[in-house]
Amino acid sequence: MYVLGIETSCDETGVAIYHNERGLISHLLYSQVDMHSDYGGVVPELASRDHIRKLVPLIKQALQESQLPSSDIGGIAYTAGPGLMGALLVGAATARSLAWAWQIPAVAVHHMEGHLLAPMLEDNPPAFPFVALLISGGHTLLVQVTGIGCYQLLGESLDDAAGEAFDKTAKLLGLGYPGGPKLSVLAEQGVPRFKFPRPMTDRPGLDFSFSGLKTFTLNTFQNTDKTEQDKADIAAAFQLAVAETLSIKCKRALQQTGLTRLVVAGGVSANKQIRAALNEMADKMHAQVYFPRLEFCTDNGAMIAYAGCQRLMAGQQQDLAIFARPRWPIAELSKV
Repeated sequence: MYVLGIETSCDETGVAIYHNERGLISHLLYSQVDMHSDYGGVVPELASRDHIRKLVPLIKQALQESQLPSSDIGGIAYTAGPGLMGALLVGAATARSLAWAWQIPAVAVHHMEGHLLAPMLEDNPPAFPFVALLISGGHTLLVQVTGIGCYQLLGESLDDAAGEAFDKTAKLLGLGYPGGPKLSVLAEQGVPRFKFPRPMTDRPGLDFSFSGLKTFTLNTFQNTDKTEQDKADIAAAFQLAVAETLSIKCKRALQQTGLTRLVVAGGVSANKQIRAALNEMADKMHAQVYFPRLEFCTDNGAMIAYAGCQRLMAGQQQDLAIFARPRWPIAELSKV
């Protein structure tokens, strides 16, 4: 079955075609970063309008590059949430309309399930069960995964997500948008001479909190001369604190569940220091860490096409209603 995947949850328009036996056939992505950088962050209305302009041309391009007629597409998968409501509706309305016109099923995909399953697109995918760390701009989750749709939430962020903390800290340091990648580049030029806290690691549990770390960063910055080297050193200390916090929590999750496989996905999983910290922790525990390739860390249509294909082949599909949920707990998903 050829499945068309559509991702429009935030500021990237992703389209992909996946086949249940042949694998990924086509993968296209248009980023709105240049447009939103003028405003220092994502403007929801502009994001929605740009998805409208770019989505259909990308679908046509994916079909052309794959040398597939629309009649070969057996199903459509689209991101239904979580995300920006207007952006989600663009993808949902387009997907549902095409499915009706082509007389094929459509299925709504949870954005974080897409990220969770992104490593399945690699040549050496993880086997179930495993622990998943999902880290993005809007979410930080630890999940025990026993199968597709079988998710037990172990811990989550009680305030700012890791990616959100990166972006806000970058803005504090005057780095602009997108903040996370720019902060990581700056951190490479600094040394972590400041001692930052590792939030919520001195108490039991698997929840996260990064708002206090953000405040600590602000106070530290205000007590420096605010030179470029000060900024780089603060960036290095902040990044190290986040990486070690995530590592400590993942170690606890593996110990608590007795599992030896850790999947790490989401936009923040592209961070080099976070990858290094988690790999070091896993080596000491004789565990194995799985990351998606860098192009599948950020939002993309390939992960949505894969996740949707699994659900479509299990007989799941949406009715004609256009379904979108800006807030959607991953634990509510049905088993495949």
